[in-house]
This record gives sequence, structure tokens and C-alpha cells, in this order.
Amino acid sequence: MAGSSAWAEQAKGTAPAAEAIQEVVVTAQKRAENLQDVPIAITALTAQALQNKHVDDLIGLSGLAPALQIKTDDNAANPRIFIRGVGVNDFNPSTASAVGIYVDGVYVASPLAQLASFYDLNQVEVLRGPQGTLYGRNTTGGAINVTTQKPSDTFGADASLEYGRFNSVNVQGGVGGPIADGLSFRLSGLYDRDDGYTLNRLTGHTGNNADRYGLRGALRYKPDNKLTVDLSVNINQSRGGSILAYNRSLFPATAAATGADGLCAPAYYTSGQCTNLLGYANTSKNLYQGDYSFEGKDIVKLFGTSLTINYDLGPVSLVSISSYQRAARNDQEETDANPLPILTASYIATQETASQELRIQSNGQSHLRYVAGIYYAHDYLNNNSQYNVLPILLDPTPSNPTGTNLDLGIGLFGWPLRQTTNSYAVFGQVDYDLTDRLTLTGGLRYSADDKQFHYVSEAANGAVPIFTFDDSKTFSSLSGRAGLQYRLMDGLNLYATYNRGYKSGGFFSGQTTDPTDIGPYRDEKVNAYEVGAKSELFDRRLRVNLSAFYYDYNNLQVYTVIVRGLITEQLFTNASAARIYGGEAEIEARPVRGLDLSLSTSLLSAEYENFTSAGANYSGNTLPSAPKASLNGTAHYEHPLPKGDFVGQVDFTYRTKIYFDTANTARLSDPDRTFVNAQVGWRLDGGRYEMGLWVRNIFDETNIIDITPIESLGFDAFSVGQPRTFGLYLRAKY
Repeated sequence: MAGSSAWAEQAKGTAPAAEAIQEVVVTAQKRAENLQDVPIAITALTAQALQNKHVDDLIGLSGLAPALQIKTDDNAANPRIFIRGVGVNDFNPSTASAVGIYVDGVYVASPLAQLASFYDLNQVEVLRGPQGTLYGRNTTGGAINVTTQKPSDTFGADASLEYGRFNSVNVQGGVGGPIADGLSFRLSGLYDRDDGYTLNRLTGHTGNNADRYGLRGALRYKPDNKLTVDLSVNINQSRGGSILAYNRSLFPATAAATGADGLCAPAYYTSGQCTNLLGYANTSKNLYQGDYSFEGKDIVKLFGTSLTINYDLGPVSLVSISSYQRAARNDQEETDANPLPILTASYIATQETASQELRIQSNGQSHLRYVAGIYYAHDYLNNNSQYNVLPILLDPTPSNPTGTNLDLGIGLFGWPLRQTTNSYAVFGQVDYDLTDRLTLTGGLRYSADDKQFHYVSEAANGAVPIFTFDDSKTFSSLSGRAGLQYRLMDGLNLYATYNRGYKSGGFFSGQTTDPTDIGPYRDEKVNAYEVGAKSELFDRRLRVNLSAFYYDYNNLQVYTVIVRGLITEQLFTNASAARIYGGEAEIEARPVRGLDLSLSTSLLSAEYENFTSAGANYSGNTLPSAPKASLNGTAHYEHPLPKGDFVGQVDFTYRTKIYFDTANTARLSDPDRTFVNAQVGWRLDGGRYEMGLWVRNIFDETNIIDITPIESLGFDAFSVGQPRTFGLYLRAKY
């Protein structure tokens, strides 16, 4: 009978469901829709795809969508996300990303909370391009929309165990089902640890280790077909080692080792003829080894809860999303990767955010569809961080009990600060079918951010005040969207859109001894134009989605590192303009039963225009983390065996050269990279059980995440990701 049914479907011009590409449902426009019907460039990654690619946090998404690059210089916080070259290099806690992170409809405001573990997920959607109407401020680059598994009225459970290189252990699972009529639950958790992959040659210990767990409890109350109430509570904690960087020495000790810029010539980096300020020369080319004076911890504790109420009134639904998040971090970092202390850091911060969103939105597929709402958030940040500069040279005496010498720039420099932000927004979007094939879209959002900022620059734990800064300002803007979508034929949609995006201005929260560095800096605004096509061909065995875009930026917010006098300092300012344009393609195919192929590519040009800052001219430079080309692909194959099924997958990511800094300094760049991964497994009992082997970074490609210049002290600090890793996995579903 099954064969007859498949033949009948083919005769009607539709491939059997087992052979057609699976339909993907997304919530990018605040309602459930087919991916192919949404006039936005979206990459959707299912829970199964994320598991097969071993994505266990936000960093793992890097390269998996066109023009998506994600990096961090920390173990457990502060991801820096770039989509189509749009992002912010700043790691300080008050600086919002240009890419918004949303979990179950809740905006994750704090960068301290954005590296929480991925587990028990339903789907991740990467929305490329400004999302100023429905997602609001701080989405000039795009949005990442994460949805978790929800409670069900049928019992179910799943678990997975992975063991791999560096004694890595990853255990996660979930269980749920009905409690009473209309009430169901789901409880899920994760434990993840490893010994680390960077060797401290002084102690023999390894660092850059992981040690984290997460727990999430969810309740769903659904007494009828009208009311749905979802309550979620989650806690996450990370206690892994603070980042251990690789030290590249910059001060030449001989004339032969001196480059044209006065720093070490590249050929002499590990020759022993280049040192840092204290004369230490790192002669090893091994990025996974160093001489570290101490091994710190990066401790992040997260708590979050949300309540979502959806009431279906027939033609419309009322939606309420309430949330509270708290993030606390204590990171003791050996910043210099040096056996004699030059620079250490203590990053201590807490951030609390409460938010409320109310929406009314239409139901069904009538000619007029709309979403309208209001949003409010209260955010409080308390930061008490410090840098200890050249502590080895401190000489406490009765006349100088703090051991601080400000004339030499030596001492313990802190910048305690507080910021309170109240955010308000009102928004709406309308889709109207002018004909059966042509749809007009229009949307507007008004946003206002009232920020109160208190900053102290001090030395010697406050014994030596430098300056105090107090200010407040309201930043407001109007963003919006206009578009046309034309359904040329079944399976082929064309669209053209205009988006105006807005990223709130603010105050710089990094360390400085100059009050003029604090700001305020101005709002970032972008006019973005995009055309695209979404198609499904050959009885849905081939899906091709194309997009081309052009961005015109004003007051682009830019983070730079400069040398002022003899001190390396951070600077946050506005570039007058930037121009970004490019094209993307996402292709999926199912040529034969059991074989799924996907390929995505991006071509990108992203440059500053008329940008001069602190006496340096960056005009014409490429934006950081903006590769001119990127590519990723996956081949997934399943085939029946005499007992069970074979499952195998190969996937890769590729990008061209990127710069890590605004100045496009040659030594602060990384050449093109290709990372290849694979997995083979054996599935049993109709998919209930699966076991197999996996390997990440098969060819052991150099994995440089970021390079931070600290020229005044004579070194660059490399943040590196894991080398080749491998292991086995076990999975079960009930």
C-alpha cells in the first residue's frame, strides 16, 4: 500500500513526503509561517541539525548562515555577533549588540547572558538584515530567534551523552508530559565539562576548560483551544577557566627584527629577538601553549523566567510576554599570557532586566494581516571591574602604601559604573493582499531609551580618584519597513523590501582616564534595501533562496583600540558612514531518498566611508569580521541496514580573510579558513536509539577567534578555539 500511495503522489506531480524537502515553519514575523512565504532572508536550523553539528552555544552558529560570524574573547560571556559585516567589537557590558538575541520571544539584553548553553531546543532562526519593526532597537544587523521545546500533553523523554577528546563530557536530556487536564510540564538540563585544550608550560595544567550546567523547567496550561499559558524558569552556571590567550611578542630587541612600523617584523615573531615590555620572548609557534602566571576562573551565573499568555479570540489573538533576567559575572583573567605579570583583569558585573510586551495580532490567512503592540523594559547594570597594570613593578612603601605610580601609568585602575535604562516602544506591521499574488507590507516602530549613567575612573581601589562622570539622555528613533511580495507561481515568491534600522546611542563603559571618551555617542541608523527570491522546484526536491542587499549607514557605532601616549586604550565612537552590499544564496536538495544536501554562500563588500577618529583615517577600510566570501555546506545520508539504519554527515564552513580591527592592520587579520566536520552513526528501533562517532575540525585547521593588540605593553593576545576534537555519542528517545 505504501508503494501505491507514493506512486499516486508522483502521478499527481508531488513527490512523496519522504522524498520532498521538509517544510520549515518559522516565527520571524511573530506568527507561525512557512519559511518560503516570509519575505526575509532567514536561515532556520532545526534541533536535529544543531545536534548533528554539535552546536552547544551561540559561538557554534558562526559560519552556519551566510555572512554570520561570531567570536568572543571570554570563556562564558560577551559574544560579538556580525551579520553581513554589521556588529560591534566592544566587549564592555553596557554596549548592546547590533544583532538581537531572542529566546522564546524574550530579548536577551545582557551580553553576560548571551552565551548560555543551547539545550532542549526546537529551532534557531537567523534573520539577516535590520529587523527594526517587530524586533526593535539594536537589530540593525539582524536577529537570532531561539525557541525551546515546549511541554506536551503526551509523555516523552530524550537523552544524549557525548564523550570526546580532552576528557569532554556532555550530558543533556529532557522529560515531560501531562500533569492534569490542560496542564503539562517539561524539565530539561545539561552538564558540560572538559579538561581544556591550552597547556600552561609553567604548571603543566591545561586551561580554556569548560564546566557548566543548565536547568529549565516549563509548565503549559491549555484548558481549551483559546487560552495557552507558558511559564518557564531557567538557571545556568559556568565555572570554567578564564581565557588563556597566546602571547605574540612585539618589541624588537635587534635592528634586524625591527619592522617598518617599529614593531617586530613578522619573520621574527618567535625568533627570540622580540619581547614584551618586561623582556619576555615567546619563541613557540604553538597557539595552544603558553607561560601563564596564574590560572583564573570565569564564573557566570544566570537566572531567567518568562510568562507567555496567548488568548485566541477567533479573528485576533492577544499575546502577553513578561520576563525577568539576572546575570552575574566574576572573571579573574590573566590577560597578558606572560610568566611575569604585566596586565591582569578583574571583570565583575551584574545586570538585571525586566520586560513586558503586549500584542494584538490577526489570525488566519485573510487579505489583511497585522501585528501591533507595545513594549517596555527596565535594565540595571552594575560594573566594578579593574585592570592591574605592571603589578610586578609596584613597590609599596610607607609613603606610597598603595604601590601606585600614576606618572608611569602603573597601578590598579578601576571603573565602577552604574547604568539604568528604561526602554519604551510602540509598533505595528500590516500585510495586505492587493491581489491573489501581490502583497504589500508596511510597518513602523517608535523606540525611546532613557539612560542614566554614573561612572568613576579611579586607581588603587579608589584611593586615587581620577574623575567622576554623571549624565542622562533619552535616545529615540523611528524605524520601519516597507515591502512588496509577488507570488509569481506556486513555489516561487519574489520580494523587495526597504528597512530602516536603529541602534540606540549610549555611554561608553570601558576603562578610560579621559571623561571625553564616555560620550554620549549617537544613535546608529541604517537604510537597507533588499530584493530576493524563494523557490521550491522539482516537486519540492530543490529549494533555492536568493537575496541581494544594499545598506547605507549613518553614525555607525565603532569600537577601536588605540595607543594614546604610551598607553593602549579603548575608544567607542561613531563613524560618519558605511556602505555594505552583497548577495547570498541558500540551496537545499534531496536528489535521492535518504540524501539531503545543502549549500549556502555569501559575497560581501563592507567598507567605512569618511571615518576619521583620534587622528586616524579609516575611510575605505573593511569592517571587522566581514569576509568578502563565505560558504557552508552539509551532506546528510541515511540508509537502511539489515538491522537499523546507517546515518552519516559531512559538513564544512569556509570564509575568506577577515580583519579583527578597524585599522585593517595586517598582523591583526586571519587568512581564509576551512573547517570540516563529520559524523557516522547507527540508528536502531525506528529511531529510538542512536550511537556513533564524531569529529570536529578534521584537518586540524588553525582556529583563531580573535587577536587583541596591546602594543603599549609589547604583545598581541590571541583567543583560539578548540583544535581537532573527536569522540562518541549515544542518544535515546521515548
